[in-house]
Amino acid sequence: MKSAVETLNPTRVRLTVEVPFEELKPSLDAAYKKINQQVTVKGFRKGKIPARVIDQRFGRGAVLEEAVNDALPKFYTEAVNEAELNVLGQPEVDITELKDGETLNFTAEVDVRPAIEIPDYSGIEVEVDAVEVTDEDVDKAVEELRGRFASTSPVERAAAEGDVVTIDLEAKVDGEVLDDGVASGVTYTIGSGELLDGVDDAVTGLEAGGEATFTSQLKGGSAEGKDAEVSVKVTQVAARELPELDDEFAQLASEFDTLDELRADSRKRLENMKQYDQATQAQERVLEKLLELVEVPVPEKLLEDEVNTRKHNLEHHQLGQMGLTLDKYLEIQGKTAEEFEDETKAAAIKGIKTQFVLDELVSKEKLNVNQEELTEHLMRRAASSGMSPDQFAQAVVEGGQVPMLVGEVARGKALAVVVEAATVKDTNGEVVDLDDDEDEVAEATEVVEAAEGTEVEAKADKGEAPSA
Repeated sequence: MKSAVETLNPTRVRLTVEVPFEELKPSLDAAYKKINQQVTVKGFRKGKIPARVIDQRFGRGAVLEEAVNDALPKFYTEAVNEAELNVLGQPEVDITELKDGETLNFTAEVDVRPAIEIPDYSGIEVEVDAVEVTDEDVDKAVEELRGRFASTSPVERAAAEGDVVTIDLEAKVDGEVLDDGVASGVTYTIGSGELLDGVDDAVTGLEAGGEATFTSQLKGGSAEGKDAEVSVKVTQVAARELPELDDEFAQLASEFDTLDELRADSRKRLENMKQYDQATQAQERVLEKLLELVEVPVPEKLLEDEVNTRKHNLEHHQLGQMGLTLDKYLEIQGKTAEEFEDETKAAAIKGIKTQFVLDELVSKEKLNVNQEELTEHLMRRAASSGMSPDQFAQAVVEGGQVPMLVGEVARGKALAVVVEAATVKDTNGEVVDLDDDEDEVAEATEVVEAAEGTEVEAKADKGEAPSA
């Protein structure tokens, strides 16, 4: 077999392959054997039909087609390996010549990973938010905790903001009560914004037994998006009673003996959260700077597939679970279809570039992923998916997705290397030291996943092979 490579552009090549006919013999033998098992000819036992009889009865062309379909993947893979190509997805194959007993010639056009030159990234500088926790931040956190321990007791007065009311609701559209528009015994905190627009004004000032009517656009159900006339009846008004902010509350709500200890712990927790946010912000901004430094051609077919995958995942998974159509989602977001297309394409381009650049860094820096790192990443992904680690691991193995997970961790490590080399300062001009290696890699891996959006790697398997 002889092969040659022609570069069509930085992300696509054409392979020209010439196969001497004798190299097709194993596939021809396999073709005759397969046809033998599928057909019957009077006078011959099944599986014992001579080749010349098969040619006469079914045509030599059928045998050649079967043989070529069997042989093409092998010859294509050999040509790819010989040229040391890093191919992406399925090739477009064209058989240019097939002469019985002489030769098989074909071409294969396929996308390839572009050659990427990683420049010196040690000069990257980014600015992030300073970690500052105010007394007001601590007060808010303690108040939120206090709210979780609030109790309610019925009162005989008009409902006011902050009260918990029990209400019955009935929604009509065009004068007809909706089948799914009736609800009884709904508990609602006035001012929480957790129900229909307009309900707060309607129930404020009503005592138990009071009724009101208001108009609101329905957020879900059979008449989602339509204006409905909603009748509401208050059956009970209850006042929320917050516990006193004292040492007794601290003992009730935490493991601490005093309110001062509880407040100190709240401050520390807020600092840790802000430090995590700061580290994530640093990694995101370093990644942006890195991508600006590197010229990355994007394969058109890969980009098209990535855009379609993102749109499919949004429409059929995320929006589907929320009961929203794409049109309704765009209306809520205040976006046009064109803006959505542009944003999706830009995100897909960033995801592909992120993977290509960080994969090149993994190779350049000779980064490896050990079993402990992979296990930690698997457990984190399992938790985010709502599956147990064992269930998630089984699904990953059965789906052949272990290399994908390894790639995610490796790219996270690559980004962590760049962040470590960068200069990160906060808005106060202070240098930020991101020195927790384990946390940094985990956080960087999450940033990489967010930037990639979907697994480009799943569509870039080198083992995919063509057929005629």
